[in-house]
Amino acid sequence: MIEVKTSKLSDGELNRGVFATRDIAKGELIHEAPVIPYPNREHVHIEKTLLADYAFEYGQNHTAFLLGYGMLFNHSYQPNAIYEINFPNHTFDFYAYKDIKAGEEILINYNGEVDDEEPLWFNKDKMENE
Repeated sequence: MIEVKTSKLSDGELNRGVFATRDIAKGELIHEAPVIPYPNREHVHIEKTLLADYAFEYGQNHTAFLLGYGMLFNHSYQPNAIYEINFPNHTFDFYAYKDIKAGEEILINYNGEVDDEEPLWFNKDKMENE
């Protein structure tokens, strides 16, 4: 159903994205990404690494890394997929927000809500340094 390929949305050495290998219907489960959670107080150590840009909020007291394809979905303010945190299963479940065609890149809004257009954390840092 999905595969990792080179994305035109990213640049640099790690320009990967997740793409549909077949048509995916709106509402269809795309991927269940298992999580590795850690307490927020430990995130100060992660912030010193590239992994900080790949971490997801996981409830009020934890942050998590997603396994599988979970950390490879790229961002869009017009996403074609959403994710839900499934705490009982310790997964992030990715669903098609709209119909996705085979070959199309699957995109999520990193802010968590489809219509949230707040600047992303890494863009806020750039704006503050200008």
